[in-house]
Amino acid sequence: MKKEKILYLECYSGISGDMTVGALLDLGGDKEGLLKVLNSLNIDGYHLHFGRKEKCGIDAYDFDVHLESHHHDDDQEHHHHHHDDGHDHSHDDDHAHSHSHDHTHDHHHSHSHVHRNLYDVMEIINRMDGKDSVKAMVGKIFSIVAEAESKAHGLPVEQVHFHEVGAIDSIIDIVSAAYLIDSLNVDKVIVSPLAEGTGYVRCQHGVMPVPVPATANIVKAYEIPLKLTDNQGEMVTPTGAAIAAAYHCKEQLPKLYSIKKIGLGAGNKDFEQANILRAMIIEETVSEEQAKDHTSMQVLETNIDDSTGECLGYVMDRLLEAGAADVWYSPVYMKKNRPACTLHVLCRKDQMEEMEEIIFNETTTIGIRSYSVNRTILERRNQMVETSLGEAKVKLAGYKGKYRCYPEYESVKEISRKTGLGFQEVYHIVKEAGRKYEG
Repeated sequence: MKKEKILYLECYSGISGDMTVGALLDLGGDKEGLLKVLNSLNIDGYHLHFGRKEKCGIDAYDFDVHLESHHHDDDQEHHHHHHDDGHDHSHDDDHAHSHSHDHTHDHHHSHSHVHRNLYDVMEIINRMDGKDSVKAMVGKIFSIVAEAESKAHGLPVEQVHFHEVGAIDSIIDIVSAAYLIDSLNVDKVIVSPLAEGTGYVRCQHGVMPVPVPATANIVKAYEIPLKLTDNQGEMVTPTGAAIAAAYHCKEQLPKLYSIKKIGLGAGNKDFEQANILRAMIIEETVSEEQAKDHTSMQVLETNIDDSTGECLGYVMDRLLEAGAADVWYSPVYMKKNRPACTLHVLCRKDQMEEMEEIIFNETTTIGIRSYSVNRTILERRNQMVETSLGEAKVKLAGYKGKYRCYPEYESVKEISRKTGLGFQEVYHIVKEAGRKYEG
């Protein structure tokens, strides 16, 4: 069985846009591809910094967006205070908009104050070369911030003008984070509780408490755990909180896991602890005791006589995605000779509650029965084999040192579609190629 590739964001020093990008680049995100994507946005007035810096003696990736000094907007009417990816914000509201920044995390530079609403930002995003899924994620992150600012300022979303999130540096941060996460080809993202500072920050609208209203609105709306620390100032920025919210799967770390890669993104401010965002690629591991437990399983059953076939198919998909070992239906006759079906779910004991929740939420049943069963399973492993049609995946099932080869359906289907050959013909070719692993 293929192990899930999990991206874990460890936010013990908060999270911001540039720290996230730095950590993802350090983790092995596609830098060259990112530069091409950013060039396709057709925006100028900035240059990127890629480097290293030490935080409490730990070497971390330092990413920053530097705006060109001539790139300013002289409009003084702001609907949105600037705290994109920084912390202690001291803002001089003169005509030139010079900003003095003491930033924990992101951009330590002079900022652009181009006012853009969400529609303007989406126009820029739509120019981007790349996957539609990445564009959609970028739009989702901006929408999360827009909704939070809308609530904070009591304005409709379409009337929220960004000189923070609409600024070039934030567009770069959000596009970069979405692209790099996609380039890592992870199956899901787990986000730790967000560590936040205390006290106040000064911005254009005055002195605001930490977490600032936009950040507080995001963590509330998306139920992201927040942990306050003794550090003074902002540690979680609205951009960082929005990235966390967009990817947060509300799952806990596996009880046991192996670390495959580590990436560290550096913040600017110094705390007692290392001011870094740590990103890790991890895979769940199973102990010997857990492996033994797999032979003892639970079967959940319920009879259903008032559901459509489409609904039943959806429920099966949900249960399998949640980790059920098997799901099947059998036809039955219920009271008054009503034709119906019985839903059967095979799972581990520690999965029962999750499986029951899916069944109760997605079907019309009002009761589930369960019982324990034992099963004996063969040793299984995946293997890539070379065939005359290219590489194909097979599953090898072993018993007492002897293995049988079974071509994987998805692999056979893909080759069949590419070559135009029939499924059975491709299946036979793949099976023959895998016979050398049998015996």
